[in-house]
Amino acid sequence: MKKTSIIVESILALAIIVLFVLHFKSASSSKKEVANDKNVSGIGTIAYVKLDSVVLNYKMAQDMQAQFSRKQEAYNSRFGAQKNNLIQQESEFQEKVQHGGFISQDKALQERNRLMAEEQKVKQMDFQLSNDLSKMQQDNNKKLQGVIDAFLKEYNKKHHYTYILNGAAVMIGQDGHNITKDVLAELNKSFTGIK
Repeated sequence: MKKTSIIVESILALAIIVLFVLHFKSASSSKKEVANDKNVSGIGTIAYVKLDSVVLNYKMAQDMQAQFSRKQEAYNSRFGAQKNNLIQQESEFQEKVQHGGFISQDKALQERNRLMAEEQKVKQMDFQLSNDLSKMQQDNNKKLQGVIDAFLKEYNKKHHYTYILNGAAVMIGQDGHNITKDVLAELNKSFTGIK
C-alpha cells in the first residue's frame, strides 16, 4: 500500500510540475480568458478524486479487505497451531531430558534433531504464509487500481476533464473540482460483487 501511495504521490508531483510549466508557458504566450469555472489559466479542466476516501468506501475494496482479513485469520490460526504444537513437543523433550526419560544419548540427540527440523518447518511456514499474504495484498492493490483507472477513463468520456488528479495531497481545492463523491457513488452502483 505504501509503494502505491508513493507512486501515486510521485505522479501527482509530476503532474503539478507539468501544470506549472504549462501555466507559465501559456501565460507568457497569450492571455486566454477562463472558459468556465473549472478551467485553470487556460490549461484545461481539472478535477480531483481523493483515492483514500474511495478505497475506504468502495464496496469492492471493502470486499477485498474482508477476504484478505479472513485469509489472514486462517493463516494465523494455522501457523499458531503449528507453533503451539512445536512448543509443546519442545517442553516434553526438556522434561524427558531432565528426568532421564531417554534410553540413550543417541535417542535424545535424534529427538533434538527432529525438533530442530520441525522448528525450521514452522519458520518456513511463517515465511511462506507472510509472503502469500503480501502477494495477495499487492494483487488486490493492482486490481483495485486497474478498476479505478478504467472507470475514470470511462467517466471522463462523459465529463471531459483535461486532468483528473489524485486528491490525497490536495490541501485546498474548490469543491466543484472534487469529484470523489460522484466517482464513489458510480463505482459502488456498478459493483456487483467479487466473483
